[in-house]
Amino acid sequence: MKHLFVILILTICTASILSGQSRSELEEMRKKNLQEIEYVDKLLKTTESQKNESLNELRVIGRKLNLREKLIAEFGQEINLLEYRIDLNALAIEMLEQDLNDHKKDYERSILSAYKATKGMPALAFILSATDFNQGYKRLKYIQQVARYRRNQAETIETLYSQLQATKERLEKDRKNVNELKNKEVRQRQILKQEQGRKEKLVSSLSRKEKQLNQELNEKRRIARQIEKEIEKLIEAERKKGGAAPMSAEMKVISESFGENRGRIPWPVEQGIITSHFGSHQHPVLKNVIEDNIGIEITANGPTKAKSVFKGVVGGVFAISGANMAIIIRHGKYLTVYQNLVNVVVKEGDAVLTGQIIGDVFVDNGDGGKAKLKFMVYEEKKKLDPEQWLTKK
Repeated sequence: MKHLFVILILTICTASILSGQSRSELEEMRKKNLQEIEYVDKLLKTTESQKNESLNELRVIGRKLNLREKLIAEFGQEINLLEYRIDLNALAIEMLEQDLNDHKKDYERSILSAYKATKGMPALAFILSATDFNQGYKRLKYIQQVARYRRNQAETIETLYSQLQATKERLEKDRKNVNELKNKEVRQRQILKQEQGRKEKLVSSLSRKEKQLNQELNEKRRIARQIEKEIEKLIEAERKKGGAAPMSAEMKVISESFGENRGRIPWPVEQGIITSHFGSHQHPVLKNVIEDNIGIEITANGPTKAKSVFKGVVGGVFAISGANMAIIIRHGKYLTVYQNLVNVVVKEGDAVLTGQIIGDVFVDNGDGGKAKLKFMVYEEKKKLDPEQWLTKK
């Protein structure tokens, strides 16, 4: 049993490498990615019939490409893990077969040795042929030891054989899974290539609309400036109203709780995808043009309710020319902003709870019925990345 310890270690490793956390996490991630890809497909289908070509459409396609690339990477990771386990199982099989053969040979030798020692006599005859009681007792103990050794050897052989068969079954199952995953990976790469072609075609088409895109970019900057002015006005009004008075005890608790829940804040809509990220980015079409986003854009399909992401007080409700309504909610020293709303159901000074509906996201029928919410997070005047605050979907 010189390899038994090594075999046990290999068995523990192979049992934990994929049947444990790593593989289950990959499968869960793949499931979520496929669900989001399916949702993005719905967003894209709403505009296919209209042959709509917009920057937001390009961003939706871009999000789908990211998800597809992530899915392919996850297939690759799972294939690598399975192939590593296949190598370990192959090594375990080799060791098990060697140990099984060694034990069989030892078992054969023990039978032959016992036969020679008893001169081929049956056990009882071998005992009774002793010259005295003491010799007969020793022969009895010898026969018992041989029988015990044979029984242990037989049990060990049976155990090794069972382990060998189970390992071979795992090996074959893993090989089958690898083949299936590789076929799926190839299919996903084919789909990715088609989608990349669609994106390139759309970029080429949009690049011929440079004037329109520049107008949209300037409009986006105008809206951002107005939101920042409204926040400055809100903070200045509070400063004048409260003077040097400290934050109320309740608002201080809310502020601390908001800060402690970084990465766990619920989304401001039930379902949607992020189509524009926070910060400075190269414009997806215009060359040498940088976009500077003060928040994120979440695109949803059809009628969509906007919800407060945390307990707080409505600090302001205001209209933006050509961009519907915006709401600022204060959570202690933190502010959240929800823009592109209609049918607003809260007013300045209202206390709101986490998940409370504050209005509807405007549905753009000219963009296939998509609802696009612009969401921002501030620490007083400091702009923060909302994605770092929202829970991961």
